[in-house]
Amino acid sequence: MDLFDAMRDRRSIRGFTDAPVSRALMEEVLAAANMAPSSMNTQPWHFHVLSGEVLENVRKGNSERMLAGVEPSREIMAHGAYEGVHRDRQVGIAKQLFAAMGIAREDKVMRQDWVMRGFRQFDAPVSVVVTYDKVLDEHGPIAVFDAGAAVYGLVLAAWAKGLGAVINGQGIMQSPVVRECAEIPEDQVILTCVALGWPDEEFAANDVKATRREVSENCSFQGFDADGAGRRTPRSEAAE
Repeated sequence: MDLFDAMRDRRSIRGFTDAPVSRALMEEVLAAANMAPSSMNTQPWHFHVLSGEVLENVRKGNSERMLAGVEPSREIMAHGAYEGVHRDRQVGIAKQLFAAMGIAREDKVMRQDWVMRGFRQFDAPVSVVVTYDKVLDEHGPIAVFDAGAAVYGLVLAAWAKGLGAVINGQGIMQSPVVRECAEIPEDQVILTCVALGWPDEEFAANDVKATRREVSENCSFQGFDADGAGRRTPRSEAAE
């Protein structure tokens, strides 16, 4: 698959078939994700790949705690309530998804069920829990930035292999459950997880593709010639 095609066509997949995903295929996808760049080649990320009984235990623990009213317990700062244009985009994608699934605004039962799907990692056959080395917290947010690059590589590589994925912060809302079930070392910070599997073609929300801004809306260009050419100024000219 062409890289640009993968980047344009990829979308978040939230409905999966029951077909298993092999360890060999996951190793191939993760090998590609491992090629992500990182600050000073620190490579701070770790991937904990869960399936089978281990993943079921995470689903169960997450769901039980959330339904019991246990407060979320994440190991990174929660995003809180978005405002302004960011809130508009959040609401926009929610409306797209609810419309696709036929979930009415007043249907509290279906809305709650949709939320719980996220805590269950969307019932995917595989969940990749992404962590980074805790010792790097003292160096600021750069490790999180680097891990994000690796996660994007992961979802792109999965898409290129015909797999679907969704980056899913809900899946690690109850981080103590995830840490215990997945036996994650204490010297790693749980960042997020990626629900992954073979897309269910009949799951309506899988057709939803979030809108993206045009380059003209979020990019600025400085120092280009009138004809749009970007050239390096020779040192001799720059010194004059």
